[in-house]
Amino acid sequence: MPSKTSKKVEKAQADNTAEESFYASPLYDFLYPFKPVGSQWLPEYIIILFAVIIRCAIGLGPYSGQSVKPMHGDFEAQRHWLEITQHLPISQWYYFDLEYWGLDYPPLTAYHSYILGKLGSLINPDWFALNVSRGLESNDLKTYMRFTVILSEVIFYIPAVVYFTKWVGRHRGLSPVGQFIAAAAILFQPALMLIDHGHFQYNCVMLGFTVYAINSLMDEFYAPAAACFVLSICFKQMALYYSPIFFAYLLGRCVFKTGIRFPRFLSIAMATIATFLVMYIPLYIMGSGSQNVLQSVHRIFPFARGIFEDKVANFWCVTNIFVKYKQLFTQQQLQLYSLLATALGFLPAVVLVLLYPKKHLVPFALAACSMSFFLFSFQVHEKTILVPLLPITLLYTSTNWDVLSLVSWINNVGLFTLWPLLKKDGLALQYCVCFAFCNWLIGNFSFVTPTFLPKFLTPGPSVSSVDSNYRRRSLLPKSIIWKLIIVGSYISMGAIHVLDMFVAPPLNYPDLWVILNCTLGFGCFMLFWLWNYYKLFSLAGQSLQQL
Repeated sequence: MPSKTSKKVEKAQADNTAEESFYASPLYDFLYPFKPVGSQWLPEYIIILFAVIIRCAIGLGPYSGQSVKPMHGDFEAQRHWLEITQHLPISQWYYFDLEYWGLDYPPLTAYHSYILGKLGSLINPDWFALNVSRGLESNDLKTYMRFTVILSEVIFYIPAVVYFTKWVGRHRGLSPVGQFIAAAAILFQPALMLIDHGHFQYNCVMLGFTVYAINSLMDEFYAPAAACFVLSICFKQMALYYSPIFFAYLLGRCVFKTGIRFPRFLSIAMATIATFLVMYIPLYIMGSGSQNVLQSVHRIFPFARGIFEDKVANFWCVTNIFVKYKQLFTQQQLQLYSLLATALGFLPAVVLVLLYPKKHLVPFALAACSMSFFLFSFQVHEKTILVPLLPITLLYTSTNWDVLSLVSWINNVGLFTLWPLLKKDGLALQYCVCFAFCNWLIGNFSFVTPTFLPKFLTPGPSVSSVDSNYRRRSLLPKSIIWKLIIVGSYISMGAIHVLDMFVAPPLNYPDLWVILNCTLGFGCFMLFWLWNYYKLFSLAGQSLQQL
């Protein structure tokens, strides 16, 4: 019989162990055997390998616009840009046949397309033959295009995420396995996997540059941080959602944190200007001068499209059910109102970061700012939720159970709001499997296992290797109110899915289920946005250890 003293010691050790992220989750169980190993390179490569395998499995499914003529979808748009960038001079990139997937992203996307198009043409020139390759849907082309997304993610996104989790883990005293558990949770975020490797896009490049910029901020390399963030903007303009926070943080580090440091400010300014010049000089020199640069800017910011283009879980789309903005206001008025609403939304975060430029506030501040853009800005797409989800998902490095719970919940809500798009793409199977797999992995189904399943069917360390307090718990916050909100939202999501799959909407309201999806998503995003602001201000006077 163990003594009371030994039980107390065992319980204290269990409490200390519980500081690991996702303690007693299946993800923790899988990586637990590597904990005593001196060199931790093996779990790192296991995580990366499985992340790539899951992405390959998703890529076996259909993609945006498959067999949907004449415009097809995002897959064809990306393929078309690989086609025109290698066959046309730079002066025509932003002018060529704008009615058929004209290039509408910044120049780094064009350069990225040029390189991938050249590599693909070495394998099969027919994939990207000018004009005649339009709408091509061969299996070998699909394989190559899927490979380019995986290659881009392996180069730009995965190393940045792994480095970030290692940095946070080292500075918070987490074990190497704890760092890799956080990295795995971030890399298995289902929304990004399904959009990039299912629907088909290259968001991982933009997000990867953003994480590299965050890593540079953590290491206090401010000029490289500015350069990486400019590269993120120059790949996709949606990275501008982060720009107020990067500006405020860098300015705060030059002025408020350690006194006025003009050399630091000058290096940041020079790095920013130099990176923009490197990106745009080819358009100026090899194009038609400033006219080509202005045309690219015009294509990047399509204000003429309207305040929202499709059903999306933001303020303007949801409230448009009751207030018909396009009938009551002009385009210019809506642009002004959305600008004011967005600025009011992110201004508190900007002011706080400017006055208190602390490293542990960066993910919360970026989440508050980018979510403000998503909720209130002009011309938002449903896929844009990936932008605020990035800094939110980086908070998987936290060991605060409430933070982990809320981050997991809002990732599920973000995925749920992508359902209408993924359903249209024929990715319902991938959606369901990724939703179930990723939630099971981080412990959201721990109330099921091992309680209702035999122990030999549940992964985990040997019972002889752990203390008696090793147990699983559901990934829900401590607050009863938040538990009710989260469980209620999950029940509502399930009900909307059942309606969408088995009940036809009324003829007068064909988009009713989509509107319900957007409304529920908007309500959840608003609640999370407010909670995130609460955490941001409450952590202002604390340190990285309280993350």
